[in-house]
Amino acid sequence: MKAAVIIFPGSNCDIDMVHVLRDVLGCEVTEVWHLEHSLDGFDLVTLPGGFTYGDYLRCGALARFSPVMDAVLKHAAEGKALLGVCNGFQVLTECGLLPGALLRNTDIRFRCQDVFIRVENERTVFTSLYQRGQVLRIPIAHAEGNYYADEATLKRLEDEQRIIFRYCNAQGEREAAANPNGALHDIAGIINEQGNVLGMMPHPERLSEDILGGSDGRWLFESLLKDWKEKVNG
Repeated sequence: MKAAVIIFPGSNCDIDMVHVLRDVLGCEVTEVWHLEHSLDGFDLVTLPGGFTYGDYLRCGALARFSPVMDAVLKHAAEGKALLGVCNGFQVLTECGLLPGALLRNTDIRFRCQDVFIRVENERTVFTSLYQRGQVLRIPIAHAEGNYYADEATLKRLEDEQRIIFRYCNAQGEREAAANPNGALHDIAGIINEQGNVLGMMPHPERLSEDILGGSDGRWLFESLLKDWKEKVNG
């Protein structure tokens, strides 16, 4: 699988993403600077975490206008896998590939901690190696992870099973204390209508090796690799 990791001014989780895809999964990985105009030939494109353009104006708002974003939109329109993590999720909402917005955490604090998230839909290219209802421990690191959308959008996400990950406690139960940022419906990650674009606030790349204390995040990338192999082998 050929993967691209997009690097904007201010990206700071790109090395982690490259390491997991290249050194853990064995994928062919290219680091793509934001001034590039083509993503042809890539099976997976990732938008890593960080503070693109210093998060001036709004998180992800300026990255939306980077030259590479036209190619990102084209990649998504072709039905290829696109993953946005943390700031990458914010960019995906700003460019319209995913609905809603990421607002300031309700406690107005930067939250850097492990959280529990529950797998809500295991029938996607990103989650096929998980089980529905499985509880994952994944790190977060953000100040604007409070997912917001209007009631009509939230209902559509619920009805179409496009909420992929939801904050929960260690037992898989939803409760206010388990939601680190105030996200509506405890949303930690959503997918687009076609099922090929995922945005999530937690960082699966930061917990993908046992040496780091756990590998819950690894299986998201393994799911993508499995889907790619199945398509290649017919």
